Amino acid sequence: MALSLPLFLLILANCFMTLAWYGHLKFLPHDAPLWQAILFSWIIALFEYSLMIPATKMLAQQGWAVGQMKITQEVVTLLVFVPFMIFLFKQPFKLDYIWAALCLFGCVYFVFRSQ
Repeated sequence: MALSLPLFLLILANCFMTLAWYGHLKFLPHDAPLWQAILFSWIIALFEYSLMIPATKMLAQQGWAVGQMKITQEVVTLLVFVPFMIFLFKQPFKLDYIWAALCLFGCVYFVFRSQ
């Protein structure tokens, strides 16, 4: 089983989860009741779980530790969230996102260096 399939699933899962967490701010009226935002998010999150669970199972079968999977997921989250924020929510890009990414890559180094 190639590493690319679980990583692809992680990326797709993060796209759905980012949409589940923040999509209601964009696609539901601001005065929509909280229960509608929760239902909207849960429906989308179902797709995220349907992708994330197989991805983590595949990575575990390949010998990845739970910490390695979590740090990788955080890097993928940043890579998905920044374009989502810029293009969907029209937020400005800040240099701080690069510094945050460098910190995460440092985490990746320390979590994977013992292998």
